[in-house]
Amino acid sequence: MTTEVRTATIIGAGTIGLGWTTLFLARGLRVRVNSRRADADRVVRDGIALFAPTIPGGGADPAELVTRLEIEPDLKRALDGTDVVQENAPENLEIKRELFGRVAAAAPEHALLLSSTSSLPPEAIGADLPDPGRVLVGHPFNPAHLIPLVEVVAAEGADPALVERAADFYRWLGKTPIVPARAVPGFVANRLQSALLRESIHLVREGVVTVEQLDAVVVHSIGLRWSTVGPFQAFHLGGGQGGLRHWLNHLGAGLEQGWRGLGQPSMDEATVQKLVTQADEAFAGRTYEQLVAERDARQTAVLRALAELTPERPEQGERGRNAT
Repeated sequence: MTTEVRTATIIGAGTIGLGWTTLFLARGLRVRVNSRRADADRVVRDGIALFAPTIPGGGADPAELVTRLEIEPDLKRALDGTDVVQENAPENLEIKRELFGRVAAAAPEHALLLSSTSSLPPEAIGADLPDPGRVLVGHPFNPAHLIPLVEVVAAEGADPALVERAADFYRWLGKTPIVPARAVPGFVANRLQSALLRESIHLVREGVVTVEQLDAVVVHSIGLRWSTVGPFQAFHLGGGQGGLRHWLNHLGAGLEQGWRGLGQPSMDEATVQKLVTQADEAFAGRTYEQLVAERDARQTAVLRALAELTPERPEQGERGRNAT
């Protein structure tokens, strides 16, 4: 068993995989990206160049990062001597199950086996392994190199020490790992996002607001609020000196009635076309790369401001260096 995380294997060169790759490299790891794309080398280097400037802590030099980068299309070679595997294959259970069967057979025993899946339960992904609990979900929030949250989800009966090793590793990366008591479809963050997205689509579909206006509403109200306090703390403070108890007893009585009035939009062709047309109009004139750079610069500014107001947590120190 190694005492340090030195080498990581990233499987997949999509958006999430590129974010993880950039962050892992910025933390000093040697990173092997396993991808069979013919243009993998260009795609990965372009992704690193795009994400490196907004790595938390002041950005990183893409030229320095790629000195520790390998592109390895052969899975077995990509796993040789690795300490951490972060999988980012398509959201297809059969693909992931077969893939982790090969990963578990080739990776060292000490290696953390982590999936970025946004919906599939870990016990289903690891079902064909001698120890299904060895596969853990490490679900990031996009952009993976920047947003702190990682949902660490374990199969029922998984070794608690293994779960803590994974959480410890993510802390060392600078992430904020949350370990739910059990897996639920979509996990936690995506369920919250989906609930808001459903009502957002309903309001646009009904012509109450446009896509651009809806985004502005969120950015200038609840998005700003939620960057500093969560929903429960927000309403706890909204209850004044009486806190959440006062708020629920006095203003929370109409919650159920309000929930019944929320929309359940049909995602038919007309709805999709309306959303896409308005999105094209709202985001016209800027390339994908420009929009990403603008988003990441703003999110970095928010994180930097919050960091100045929040003392560093002890667990975000060097503990993760001993994660495996």
